[in-house]
Amino acid sequence: MNHRSSSAAAAATSPEAEFRPFKRWVSWIMPMIVVVNVVMFVITMYVNDCPNYSLSCFASFLGRFSFQPLKENPLLGPSSSTLDKMGALEIEKVVHEHQSWRLISSMWLHAGVVHVLANMLSLIFIGIRLEQEFGFVKIGLLYTISGFGANVLSSLFLESTISVGASGALFGLLGAMLSELLTNWTIYANKCAALLTLVLIILINLAVGILPHVDNFAHIGGFITGFLLGFVLLIRPQFGWVSQKHHRRELGLQSIKSKHKPYQYVLLVVAALLLTAGFTVGLVLVHRGVSGNDYCSWCHYLTCFPTSKWSCKPQQVFCESIQLGDKLNLTCINTGKSQMYTLVDDNSSRVQQLCSQLCT
Repeated sequence: MNHRSSSAAAAATSPEAEFRPFKRWVSWIMPMIVVVNVVMFVITMYVNDCPNYSLSCFASFLGRFSFQPLKENPLLGPSSSTLDKMGALEIEKVVHEHQSWRLISSMWLHAGVVHVLANMLSLIFIGIRLEQEFGFVKIGLLYTISGFGANVLSSLFLESTISVGASGALFGLLGAMLSELLTNWTIYANKCAALLTLVLIILINLAVGILPHVDNFAHIGGFITGFLLGFVLLIRPQFGWVSQKHHRRELGLQSIKSKHKPYQYVLLVVAALLLTAGFTVGLVLVHRGVSGNDYCSWCHYLTCFPTSKWSCKPQQVFCESIQLGDKLNLTCINTGKSQMYTLVDDNSSRVQQLCSQLCT
């Protein structure tokens, strides 16, 4: 996407050489968000402490920072119980234990090295460019609110699993890029090529979300939130108004062109109303424990489409346990396998984690 600009020849031979239609900002909020996400992952791995809680660990030479077995977490990361402890999105705790803070905390957590690297690389390529164009306040708000909106929609459809990651906020940035292109249509060259490229990128990313263990509802919620926010936060004045203002200021005259197109104001008002209504209704439904799956029989296909290669239903595992002092003998009901463990604590979630490992 290329903004229109004055020709290089004219710029080199006139006072307009210093004229830039739109200010370029120094990006710092996006790099800071990347650092915070990486630090949170390191803290999560420290809390996870695989050697003390699991029978085996991957990359055990890392000691306390070693990963859960690959069969349990192929993304090279912590256990589900650790993510839950750190603030993963779990609808039961949001609704029944009034832990609404999980709608924010979960967007700063990641399921593994692969997960955090993929999201942070995307954030660097997308977020830094947007921050340079629109500044840290607008893009910081866009990122945070989109992540929150992603978790609100996810909470309405999440079924017996936890959800973590910044991908909802990232989809918010993609959505904002699309609405920014539409609302600032007149200042772009190669409009159709830019629009088709962006739509293709968005569709490919949403298509990936139908794979198992990917929370596509968070992607969709983040995209919708970011798309609407783009009309509100990323509106630009007409290029002609900016150029005319510059020239007439040099001559001591007032600008006569209007700053924005009427359609920009209409989109801003409609988007603001839809955002307000969406967040209000969504939060009320979430805190009442309403499940969107009860009213939409096909919506679950948006986040996981079953094939002969995989199943979308989580496998239920059950174990029989016998505790003798600090020793715990577990027997997997599904497979009949047994194993003796040394208990560091009697945390029930850790016992369930050990049961999942044993049955796997």
